[in-house]
Amino acid sequence: MHHILRTFACMLLLLPVHAQADFDHSAWDGLLKEHVRVIGGGIATQVDYSGMAADRVILKAYLDEVAMVPRSTFDSWSSAAQLALLINVYNACTVDVILEEYPDIDSIRDIGFFLSSAWNQKFASLFGEQVTLDEIEHDMIRGWGRYQEPRIHFAVNCAAIGCPALRAEAYAGDKLGAQLEDSTKRFLSDRSRNYYDNGRMYISSIFDWYEEDFEQGWGGIDSVAEFLAEYVAELEVDMSVANQLRADNIRIRHLKYDWSLNDTQ
Repeated sequence: MHHILRTFACMLLLLPVHAQADFDHSAWDGLLKEHVRVIGGGIATQVDYSGMAADRVILKAYLDEVAMVPRSTFDSWSSAAQLALLINVYNACTVDVILEEYPDIDSIRDIGFFLSSAWNQKFASLFGEQVTLDEIEHDMIRGWGRYQEPRIHFAVNCAAIGCPALRAEAYAGDKLGAQLEDSTKRFLSDRSRNYYDNGRMYISSIFDWYEEDFEQGWGGIDSVAEFLAEYVAELEVDMSVANQLRADNIRIRHLKYDWSLNDTQ
């Protein structure tokens, strides 16, 4: 019996990655651990794009492997495993897009032109077709209606300083919830992006652009203000402020977004 079990385990290891019950993100995880620098006590990160460029063959191989996953296999995975793959491929493809122009680039918005920005060019390959970053985020992650997860906005990274940090590890289906919650808390702990002052909440423009995603009833929450009220410790506000947020009695202002490249300094 033990011999049969060992043989079966070895056979599983030999299966193509797209035939397994989940996807192996270890290549992307290794790149992130090597080339993402955590700063500000953990609330932000910078990307060593020079180092990423030196390892671009690994990045390309990872994206090629993702492109081989059939839609039928993807659909057989858990929702968490699906979402982890979509977030990872969005982030990995964004890095690859930056590397196309690096170092002659100061912002992702320098890529392309008005009607063909970095977000609506078909840079990625998924399920047998070329897709854009916008299609991954808006049509799949947000548009399919199967995930209903507002915290993805603190996980997908647009290579800008104003964006939530690119996590220094790959997202994984078996710990996705904890990773999303940690990324959310880190972002809300950043006083340059979110803070309370003189009776008003000043928050990232992300909450303005994607306000509807915080109104879908996730965790019993139906508004941005209610969402913020769940993170009093991270926002460094007291319970009276949280109660006012839940009652929609605090004015909210959105901060200007910093589109500068999140490169190492």
